[in-house]
Amino acid sequence: MSCAVVACLGGAARLPRAATAAVMVHAPFVTATGAVPRAVAGSGPAYREVVRGRILAVPEDRILRVVNWFFWRRPRPVRRLRLRARGEAGDAVRVDFAELAPDVEVFLGQAAYLQLGYFETLTRLIRRTPDLDEKDALSRAAGAALSKHRALVDLVRERGLDPAETMRPFQAPLDAFRGKTLGARPRETMLTVHITAGMLDDFYLALASSYGETGRRAARILRADPDRDQLTRLLGATIESDSEMRGLLSMWARRLVGDTLLVARGALRPTRLDVEDEQRVEPVFTALLQAHSRRMGDLGLAA
Repeated sequence: MSCAVVACLGGAARLPRAATAAVMVHAPFVTATGAVPRAVAGSGPAYREVVRGRILAVPEDRILRVVNWFFWRRPRPVRRLRLRARGEAGDAVRVDFAELAPDVEVFLGQAAYLQLGYFETLTRLIRRTPDLDEKDALSRAAGAALSKHRALVDLVRERGLDPAETMRPFQAPLDAFRGKTLGARPRETMLTVHITAGMLDDFYLALASSYGETGRRAARILRADPDRDQLTRLLGATIESDSEMRGLLSMWARRLVGDTLLVARGALRPTRLDVEDEQRVEPVFTALLQAHSRRMGDLGLAA
């Protein structure tokens, strides 16, 4: 199947150019709600491509040419940044987000509600599984997410704000994101938490450098152990022993990437990025995709 891009973007939401190219070659399915592309000989354009915030119908051969261009002809960047691995010494990757970052209250409200959402998703899985080992693994990850949520809420209270009111503007869009990325099977939903939480925690760590001491405290909270090692072992065992589930989970992980990048893009202040802004955020989105590829590789899945 061709590596075509299928995306459901609304309004003015846009990905940086580098992220768009990376997503293009990363997956045949970008969003969890995107329709499966159908190539019918002689029927004209069969795919949709995201280009600078627009959805365009393009023939399959053009997509293949773009893929070839990305791999073989795109100049290699001179500067390469990476997100810091958890537990690694030194500061997290710092990118000048000063003009793009939202107000600190917005940052804290979004980050806190994301952690609450992970907790809710994991506790829902606990109710669905009868296996005690799985319940224990899920409860550990859920407890870690709840601890992060509470610590971020404490930062909100210290600023004299009401946590519920600070998080409320993000409840509907982030609930919609979680609803779109819930899997039909428990293993899919486990993988959803592993992939989306990993990418978004990395993104918010990069964003935290914009907020001085509050940002440093938020970064320490986000760096705390997510306690998902048992979940990844369960996923790895399934991937190794069941070839059908391996293919399904690989496809599912690819479908999560576009929706997750849109959540990250939606956290920035402008509704539209100019060329200079795109260049500024390009290293972070590139690093998010590189870290995602490493997570996939660690699970035994091809990114």
